[in-house]
Amino acid sequence: MKALLRPAITACALSALLLVSGCHRHRKSKSALNTTAYSDQLQELVKKKALPPEKVDTSKVPNLRWPNFSDYEPIVTTFYDDRNYEVAWTRDGAPTATATAFIQQFHDAAVKGLIPEDYDDSRWANRVQALTSKSADAISLFDVAMTVNVMRYISDLRIGRVNPQHFSFDINVQDKKYDLAEFVSDNAVDATDVPKLIESVEPDSDEYRKTEAALAHYLDLAKQQGQAGIEPLPTVAKAVAVGGEYPAADALLTRLRLEGDAPDGGSDAQASHSSVFDAALSDAVKHYQHRHGIAEDGKLTAQTIKSLNVPMDERVAQLQDSLERWRWLPDPYLHARLMVNLPEFVLRGFDANHKLDFTMRVVVGKVMGEHETPVFTHMMKYLVFRPYWNVPVDIARKELVPHIEANRGYLASKNFEVTDSKGVVQTDYTARQVGQGGVMVREKPGPKNSLGLVKFIFPNQYDIYLHSTPAVSLFEQTRRDFSHGCIRVQKPADLAAWVLQGQGGDWDLQKVQEAMNNGPDNKTVSLKTPLPIVIFYLTAIVDEDDEVHFFDDIYRYDEEMQKVFSKGPPYPQKPEQVVPKTKQGDTA
Repeated sequence: MKALLRPAITACALSALLLVSGCHRHRKSKSALNTTAYSDQLQELVKKKALPPEKVDTSKVPNLRWPNFSDYEPIVTTFYDDRNYEVAWTRDGAPTATATAFIQQFHDAAVKGLIPEDYDDSRWANRVQALTSKSADAISLFDVAMTVNVMRYISDLRIGRVNPQHFSFDINVQDKKYDLAEFVSDNAVDATDVPKLIESVEPDSDEYRKTEAALAHYLDLAKQQGQAGIEPLPTVAKAVAVGGEYPAADALLTRLRLEGDAPDGGSDAQASHSSVFDAALSDAVKHYQHRHGIAEDGKLTAQTIKSLNVPMDERVAQLQDSLERWRWLPDPYLHARLMVNLPEFVLRGFDANHKLDFTMRVVVGKVMGEHETPVFTHMMKYLVFRPYWNVPVDIARKELVPHIEANRGYLASKNFEVTDSKGVVQTDYTARQVGQGGVMVREKPGPKNSLGLVKFIFPNQYDIYLHSTPAVSLFEQTRRDFSHGCIRVQKPADLAAWVLQGQGGDWDLQKVQEAMNNGPDNKTVSLKTPLPIVIFYLTAIVDEDDEVHFFDDIYRYDEEMQKVFSKGPPYPQKPEQVVPKTKQGDTA
């Protein structure tokens, strides 16, 4: 009988203990145990996102700058559920060393390209001061505010603040996302080296780190420029060459020295008080033009002066936008073998260790007419030598039908032929059939073909690819947005030989040139190992020589991004349908 009573007595005692201490589920967090004394207040805060005004004087203990954390609420709830609503960021009513380190990170967020007030930078001093009262409400508010801001900060550095799909950039960040509740609880709460933790969160990329360093420098330049209160340089009606007169030559030299385009004359240097545009100024202007995508003639043009008058604050914003976009890239595209930077009109190729192998000029989609080249990541899978160009119906309707109506022999005279849906050549057709897509027009292979003699295919929904072109004079232009959306490359044979290295078939430059000039038409060569390619958009980039380059926001994507940032969190983070401006089948 006594033996039977013992389990019952034990169970009763255990039940009584649970009634006293509260019934907790299994704790999932790996962080050190902390007190549950404030669990009721924490639950109320997580549920309502803000303390009721009567509980805390919010003029002294400010609430969140962006109190709507609905996008993080499920994650914050899981975070506290997993730790049984223990506080995370204080001990004995004082901030932990980790919390203090994160407050410093929030204060320095600008050097990461982020906005300090997005993480309550100006509010932490009052919150810390309020903790001295040992108020349960102040401790709870501090804890939830810290949790929300740590999550925002880590997520923003990991995958960016805005989902790229919001801008119709076809880049998938979902695979990069952390389980934030678990990551913050297990890795951040007790972190002994917060800067090292943050570094592990950011992209492991030399390009990213260089851009971050450039941003810190340009933040300093913006501060210098703001304190100096310098007037804009006067424009010119006609380009000024060496030996010409420019009344603001001294101011021009000062401006060129600011970014290092002209050598610094030292603290004892005196202004020349000369209005002569001399050879030294011309060299400095040429260097500036090189960094800003302007024709490098060393002449002081209206375009150059307009660029020089762009405030450093705007250059800072360009670098911030570039950092945001670098954060979007998942592996293997963070270290892609090929990258086209649209506003720069440049293609870069990297070796297997992501060291730069080459750069070459490209022509991209026109700004006007819904032909902007889309931004996306993909895998290059094959090449086609001596390709046909299957003219999209929209292009045929707009650009060929009027000529066919005026001249029945127009297509043949321009190296086109007409086929049915099976590819059989037709000689009896009408302009109306061409315009309606009843028959297809294709340009025959050869050196005059619009696609040139080779195209590089990475199958995608936009029908965008790289290709050569007979219109080689376009590569001499500084601004090169002339295509219907596809990307024309300056040195197609060199690119083909590079792409085919190690892909079998003993391809070299000579064999590539033979295939382009004398080989069979429409010959496909598949890649044994597909190459990752990124069609990207950076108006600020740091090159391999650590020089910072800026480019015009040709598609106004920077402008769109800054409008989103100006509204504050929550930023658009959910996946969205990508709607490119180009139309499938209307590219070339």
